[in-house]
Amino acid sequence: MSARSTYCRKQGIQDAPRWAPYRSFGKRLLDLAITVPALIIVSPVLLLAAILIKLDSRGPVMFVQQRLGRYGSTFPTFKFRSMTHRDRAPDSEILPGHSEVTRVGAVLRRSKIDELPQLLNIVSGDMSIVGPRPALPDHIRKYDGNGLRRLLVRPGLTGRAQTSGNIYLSWPERWHYDAGYVAHLSLMSDLRIMAKTIAVVLLGEERFIRHVEIDSAPSPPREPAAERKAA
Repeated sequence: MSARSTYCRKQGIQDAPRWAPYRSFGKRLLDLAITVPALIIVSPVLLLAAILIKLDSRGPVMFVQQRLGRYGSTFPTFKFRSMTHRDRAPDSEILPGHSEVTRVGAVLRRSKIDELPQLLNIVSGDMSIVGPRPALPDHIRKYDGNGLRRLLVRPGLTGRAQTSGNIYLSWPERWHYDAGYVAHLSLMSDLRIMAKTIAVVLLGEERFIRHVEIDSAPSPPREPAAERKAA
């Protein structure tokens, strides 16, 4: 049984999108065609950012954290460190103006340069250019049906939720946008999101907030299938 079939069976997903050329291999080819040249082009920016981070504050250049990948697997994501180096809650939301964001970090976050190291995650096959943002592993226990569907594709550097308000949206709203993306994934949808991402970087996320009507009551933690059966 494939990883996709195993995941769908475990999570009770019966309406997963069917096979399509772009979904199956075209998207991966597009990722590599864009990301490999992009890494070469932005390498001076990556080097400059690393130097400025070291000069601005103490701590490592990179922030590495385990995140959820396709079908619920986990992998290490890479970001430039944009905050002071100390232990903090892994799921805390960092809004603009947060006191622990460094001077260099504020610029990196506003310009999205802090996420450029994830181009390496795309080349390795753990991520895609467009897709749901990789979440913390513990989040899967709180997912509703939309949240579970977002793991049917590789997580992305940008996505529908990120171009519709991102951190200004509730989690159920983000999962709604992500599930919609998975259901209607296509070359044109990816190209539209890439183009909109450029506008978001230039104009700011606040200009693109689009709330949706969703019951935002928190979902109860999900138990593994084996535990539910035993109960």
